[in-house]
Amino acid sequence: MEFFRIRKDIPFMRHALILNAFSFISFLAAVFFLWQNGLHLSIEFTGGTVMEVSYQQTAPLESIRKKVEKLGYTDTQIQNFGSSRDIIIRLPLQKDAEGKNISSADQSSVVMKALVEDGTQAKLQRVEFVGPQVGKELAIDGLKALVFVVIGIMIYLSFRFEWKFAIAGIIANLHDVVIILGFFAFFQWEFSLSVLAAVLAVLGYSVNESVVIFDRIRENFRKYRKMTTPEVIDNAITSTISRTVITHGSTQMMVLAMLLFGGPTLFYFALALTIGILFGIYSSVFVAAAIAMWLGIKREDLIKNDKKPDDPTRKDDPNYGATV
Repeated sequence: MEFFRIRKDIPFMRHALILNAFSFISFLAAVFFLWQNGLHLSIEFTGGTVMEVSYQQTAPLESIRKKVEKLGYTDTQIQNFGSSRDIIIRLPLQKDAEGKNISSADQSSVVMKALVEDGTQAKLQRVEFVGPQVGKELAIDGLKALVFVVIGIMIYLSFRFEWKFAIAGIIANLHDVVIILGFFAFFQWEFSLSVLAAVLAVLGYSVNESVVIFDRIRENFRKYRKMTTPEVIDNAITSTISRTVITHGSTQMMVLAMLLFGGPTLFYFALALTIGILFGIYSSVFVAAAIAMWLGIKREDLIKNDKKPDDPTRKDDPNYGATV
């Protein structure tokens, strides 16, 4: 299925050096902000108090957020849990005048008092403390998941294509991940488990686009034997533009709906996906393909010659030397 077809190949690789210089600068900027500012971790990583509150009617989330913010909590997470009448409130660690952590019981008591002061019927179902140690374990497990995904992608690309494509693909994917983290570090957006899930999703999503382009490059090496490597790559990218628009456009419409109408719970998750989708397209075209070209990818790397070179009966065959 195609929305349109571009008849003349777009010379993407002609501008690869300039565009990859931009990628390198943006990558360095993201690393700098990660080092300088760090990530604004949610209480899932830093620890805090978790409250489960039940209402007799639909819980007014916006009103609850305003009441909690008046108490001095700026990094809270308030969302429905199970039904529209049950909510979970996550409060970060708070210190008293002496610098000691305020207990979960005291925090929950103050919050519940604020929630019911206007006559609202609300009942505290449970309250528990999430210690920093649990958050540290979550951070380590998340990092392990990221490492295993990267290793899995490299193994897959190496078997599916060739090691040069594996290196190019993983550099492009890590570029996307670091850019997302750089945005969150620069703007100090809250980094939660849902955002980590979005980052892992972007890894898989981005490699899918790279695989499509790599596969078309391999096909073009079989079809167009007189083309140079940059021309083969340009044709591969140009011929997949329609597919890219359909796939990424459909995905982005769904993500945009979550971003605009999903509320605070899904906002940063959808925001991370949006950044990842946009940079995933960019990196697959201008980072992965260009790096593969600079690594010296050629027809012989992707097509095995199973014909004897001294066989005179096959030399006039246009597909001589290529296997399908």
